[in-house]
Amino acid sequence: MNKQLHFAPLQGYTDFEYRRIHARHCGGVDTYYTPFIRWEKGGIREKDIRDILPENNEGLHLVPQIICADTDEFNRLADTIQEHGYEEMDLNMGCPAPMQTKLMRGSGILPYPTRVSALLKEMERRPEVRFSAKMRLGLEEKEEWRELSGMLNSSCLKHLTVHPRIGKQMYKSEVDMDAFNEVYSSIHIPIIYNGDVTSMEQVSYLLERYPGLQGIMMGRGLLARPTLAQECLMGEEMPHEQRMSILMQMHEDMLGYCTRKYKVDSQILLHIHAFWEYQESQLERKTWKKIMKAGNMKNYLEAIRKL
Repeated sequence: MNKQLHFAPLQGYTDFEYRRIHARHCGGVDTYYTPFIRWEKGGIREKDIRDILPENNEGLHLVPQIICADTDEFNRLADTIQEHGYEEMDLNMGCPAPMQTKLMRGSGILPYPTRVSALLKEMERRPEVRFSAKMRLGLEEKEEWRELSGMLNSSCLKHLTVHPRIGKQMYKSEVDMDAFNEVYSSIHIPIIYNGDVTSMEQVSYLLERYPGLQGIMMGRGLLARPTLAQECLMGEEMPHEQRMSILMQMHEDMLGYCTRKYKVDSQILLHIHAFWEYQESQLERKTWKKIMKAGNMKNYLEAIRKL
């Protein structure tokens, strides 16, 4: 397969330790993206800075993703990220979370073409940086992207990732492939598809149906089946036993990290439960529920042993 596979960022899941563990045991991913970095209360959160530190991401092709409503926020974020040595950034115009959209960030910026245009122009003032963007069809209406198509086509973006839903849908209902067809035909910069990709068959179909795609971005599908990208590269599915063996190796590394970082059971479990949250389809439901409901480490480790 000669197309790129990208790991979409998910807040609370794909931090630097998860990315390192995934790359170590699974591989197959060309590019990882950080959960979006935002400017708030006069700065960037320390945890977001830690997440992009080069020493925490050795060996990975990592692209920091930023979310902003205006050029002031954009420049503050871009300055900080460049100071850490990055020459690539991704602009989030897709986040559907109301806490962000009400601030005209994420998909909340899509109804405001002048704001989008201003951000694209700021990118041109930083020719040393390769910018990309991720967007939805709109916030309230699926036609909102059309007003942006001309400026996107003439922009310096190296690629555009498109998730064919609108912001107010969150992750509910089906992706709108008819609308994606229009975007694919109208946007002339390289396109990456994102949205509900959970199997090899879907990846194969998308690449056959849209041969001009630069690649595929997967998020929840890779969290649920961490080996999916590698399986796509191999062109065949791994046996269930092999996938479970890899999953348990990932878990061993993640549990070790969590127990070193956190000393209280509740904190350890909060973070380790995030590792298992999307694994229901890989496990027996009864076992998965015991893992997720474990309220202390004794019960948790007992549930894990049953795997």
